Amino acid sequence: MSEAHKPDAPWHPQGRGLVVGVDGSDQSMCALVWAAQEAERRHCPLHVVTAYTVPVFAASSMDAGYATVDDSVIREGAQAVLDQSIRKIAGHHDIEIVPRVESGDAAGVLLELSEEAELMVVGSRGRGGFVGRLLGSVSAALPAHSKCPTVVVPLYCAPRLDEAGVSAPKPKGEPCPRAEEIEKVVVVGVDGSEQARMASLIAAEQAQSRGLPVRVVCSLPPFTGSLAWMPTPVDRDALHAEIMVQLNAGKAWLQSHFPQLDISVELLDGPPVEVLIEASRTAELVVLGTRGRGGFAGMLLGSTSQGVLHHAKGPVLVVPDREDPRLTDRVNFGPMVA
Repeated sequence: MSEAHKPDAPWHPQGRGLVVGVDGSDQSMCALVWAAQEAERRHCPLHVVTAYTVPVFAASSMDAGYATVDDSVIREGAQAVLDQSIRKIAGHHDIEIVPRVESGDAAGVLLELSEEAELMVVGSRGRGGFVGRLLGSVSAALPAHSKCPTVVVPLYCAPRLDEAGVSAPKPKGEPCPRAEEIEKVVVVGVDGSEQARMASLIAAEQAQSRGLPVRVVCSLPPFTGSLAWMPTPVDRDALHAEIMVQLNAGKAWLQSHFPQLDISVELLDGPPVEVLIEASRTAELVVLGTRGRGGFAGMLLGSTSQGVLHHAKGPVLVVPDREDPRLTDRVNFGPMVA
């Protein structure tokens, strides 16, 4: 069964809960259903948060100063949105549900809460309007600056969530894979950067906790006219072979920290954004770093991560930069990208 705390309950999510942002949109409802499943899997509380801002209007006369809207009216509207969202999942998951209405910009509110949360979850887009939460901008800002990992859940993947007993809103357009069509694998994009190695560690943890294999994917974009200045032609076969050596060395390093985990590596031709978007269509979860290195294997650049987030077909987990002692022994397992 689920338990809802009072809205003014003490806020103590650090290390023991997930935080999901809602705004009443179909996208945020889809994120809420995913977050409820994940909280139940982790046996931790789910903090359901909505944020609102009070608009300020300049008066017609310069001497009149400013006029503001009554805070209580806006807060009541936000509370109604929160209550309606929670009713859709209450009773369907054996989790503790902690509702919260916060005043302030949605991105700022969630970023502050990320300092104490275990995982942040948002929809890929949201609604605007008087409540002013704009999860679209939140889903762009939060993963890049969050202090904890962030999952962005697109509406496209709603059909795969139906097995939870709660039907998430259905997206319009192309047919979407259902739960039974999803490949039970965690995919992580790598490019040889430190951020990508951190992402691979988190991906391995996610895969191990789910009892799934992890697939490490690197993308080699097609060469374009921008390389015409190079004095000699690029030997693509030799380049593939060199990258595979590095990928296998990375696999050996990751396997040393997760000896029981099924780990595979894959080098694919194609633009990184397209490769990872296609992977997100049927993978259980796709994991990325916030940014990566440039050059031929520049997968996890800020622009690439944003491109994947905005067009992904399934949940994408973005791992923030952090220090981890497991990163220090990577050099002992073979060649790394210079």
